Amino acid sequence: MHPQASTSGYLVANDETTGHDLFMPQDAAELIPTRASLIDRLKNWQDQASWQEFFDTYWKLIYGIARKSGLTDFEAQDVVQETMASVAKHMPLFTYNPAIGSFKCWLLNMTRWRVADQLRKRGPINPHARSGESPSGTGTRETERVADPASLNLDEIWEAEWEHNLLAAAITNVKRRSDPQKYQIFDLYVNKECAPEKIARIFNIAVDQVYLIKHRVTELIKEEVKRLEKEMT
Repeated sequence: MHPQASTSGYLVANDETTGHDLFMPQDAAELIPTRASLIDRLKNWQDQASWQEFFDTYWKLIYGIARKSGLTDFEAQDVVQETMASVAKHMPLFTYNPAIGSFKCWLLNMTRWRVADQLRKRGPINPHARSGESPSGTGTRETERVADPASLNLDEIWEAEWEHNLLAAAITNVKRRSDPQKYQIFDLYVNKECAPEKIARIFNIAVDQVYLIKHRVTELIKEEVKRLEKEMT
């Protein structure tokens, strides 16, 4: 992908694999600046830690968009793999410039094209098939077999999924770096809604310690969300 500035207030780019032109708005109010550090690290295919962090953060987001676009589980998994492959292919030549477009928007369009590719593989809807009838006789409803991309507001879905997955990625990262027992206490209190007195008895600690651990892990998650917002939006 080779972005080019346009006098019309848009960033114009082309996806070499599909030939599609992409027009991304340059309105600063609509774009969240992206720090170049992660993108620069991703240019090195040998940096497995950065690529693992990228995959862990984005795969659920891409998968969720694919599923909400009407794709099956298998097709959505293909979209994840193909989008990741496209990112890897274009990353060495990707030039980050927050003044003309966000990485977040670029990734959305990469995902959008891969979803469209999957829908094209299905072939056209048979206009003569009766409602709810599968022309192949498999019992799959026609309305379930093919989604109408035009009826989906992928930008809104993407934004909602983005926020949800950013939080999920932050929690995963904090859990990985935290003391297992302290995270278990946090999980029991916050997610399992166990009474703090019961948790204190299980781990033989004071109730005040339960509250303190919950507070500290919550703060770590908030800090990680902020870090990911800077790194990955």
